Amino acid sequence: MTGSTFKRCACRNPETGKQYGQSCPKLTQKRHGLWNVRQELPLREDGTRRTFRRSGYTSKNDAQADLDQIRTLLKIPSTDDAEGRVRIGDLLESVASGKEPIPDYEETKRKFGTGQSLTVHTTVGEWLELWLAGKKRLRKSGKDRYETDIRVHLEPRIGHLRLDRLRVQHLDEMFAGIAETNIEINDANIMRRAAIDELAAIPWKGAESRARRKALKETIAAMPPFRRITGPSTQSHIRATLRAALNDAIAQGYITFNPAQHVELEAAKRPKALVWTEERVEEWIRTGEKPSPVMVWTPEQAGQFLDFIAEDRLYALFHLITYRGLRRGEACGARKQDLNLQAMTLTIATQLVQDGWEVLESDPKTDSGARVVHLDEDTMDALRTHLAKQAADRLSWGEAWQDTGRIFTQENGEWLHPGWLTDYFERLVEASGLPPIRLHDLRHVAASLMLAAGVDVKIVSETLGHSDSRITRDIYQSVLPKVGAEAAEATARMVPRAASSKIARTAGLTSGSHAPAEIIAISGPATLDKEKAQVSG
Repeated sequence: MTGSTFKRCACRNPETGKQYGQSCPKLTQKRHGLWNVRQELPLREDGTRRTFRRSGYTSKNDAQADLDQIRTLLKIPSTDDAEGRVRIGDLLESVASGKEPIPDYEETKRKFGTGQSLTVHTTVGEWLELWLAGKKRLRKSGKDRYETDIRVHLEPRIGHLRLDRLRVQHLDEMFAGIAETNIEINDANIMRRAAIDELAAIPWKGAESRARRKALKETIAAMPPFRRITGPSTQSHIRATLRAALNDAIAQGYITFNPAQHVELEAAKRPKALVWTEERVEEWIRTGEKPSPVMVWTPEQAGQFLDFIAEDRLYALFHLITYRGLRRGEACGARKQDLNLQAMTLTIATQLVQDGWEVLESDPKTDSGARVVHLDEDTMDALRTHLAKQAADRLSWGEAWQDTGRIFTQENGEWLHPGWLTDYFERLVEASGLPPIRLHDLRHVAASLMLAAGVDVKIVSETLGHSDSRITRDIYQSVLPKVGAEAAEATARMVPRAASSKIARTAGLTSGSHAPAEIIAISGPATLDKEKAQVSG
């Protein structure tokens, strides 16, 4: 079967109006025209001819490489295997029409040898259904458990992926998603339980009480029902189900690698947010270990970070998250049309989310996520400066500028990738020398700052886009050290004490009596000596 590479262009003869094709006199120029591949394929099953064609190669070497790969694939079936030659021809014809990459030789040879379809790609979901249907010896309870794992978790999260392209990263993302869902379920359960307890505390009698009970019942009815989280044992079973299914896929030649055997699971437990106190910073410097996966900067540390990145191109974005607590996707998706410079507000109407590595535009995470965020003067100044710099970038890029209408973009105006932003933030934090936090932890910082400033928790909740202020109190209220100390002193001042109370507590020491052992254990010898001296004096 013949094949070749050739060069052609789209230039037209000014007299006839027809394209020159391969006869253009300019094709002798190195950068004029593009290289093409043409390879005759085995006849179709009905005996008709067909040819593989592909254009757009910038160099002859690239075109020749694909042609060589096509010819290698054509050699997989033996010369007397007419059916096999038709299958390879069908594959290459499908690749040509779909503009897909040339198939991998080893993978194609394996599928060819095991009799699998070369033109239809099995998804994870399709294979799991096929695998479960073939489990004839399983007891009903065992099959039901497999079915639940597949229907509730595996099919919705990874069922769309091609079986031969499933990787460990996909499974890590799946279990991370399960952990996030666990947090949402737990938060919803807490809110529902708190509402039910509040309802139980309202008296039955009285018009006002009846109205309160009715309103609260309606609120409870609108809440999600109590749900169980997907605990560590269930997650292990999900992994085991997938591992067994993929082992059978290996045995039947569909794949050669089982990613489920290389997934490490973490306990689905929400870590407690801790503040980076001096003691914790010193311990982190000494050991390199974070006290908790969720750490919160103090106001001083947040200020040091913003000062460090003051000249960074995305300074205004990190400033906005630190002060107002936007989610990552909300910051990436913020549009210029939603920024009101006069009213000093930013409407959160859309977000950019990461699906695999693809970025998609979507509505806010929840209904309460669609909100109007009020901005302070410092934040407005940062945004105005940022927009002025962005306008200068637009002029410098000229026609290459991508007008996406976003406040924060790449240098050429394209969308900011949320995953890239997370990595970039971590690099900035490392360069600053400050103790590490995640990008999402800036949201904790914002919540803590607002609560420490005395902002009403309901306003904080609305600013963060929470559906209920109880979420704000339960999750994001990381008490800063100074605030906690001030609260302790304020509480102590509420208890009136006599001026001589301290002397009265130690008066027994002046008559030669001995302090009880528990007092010594609490106070220590040095404290007792000091108090003895004060009493004697």
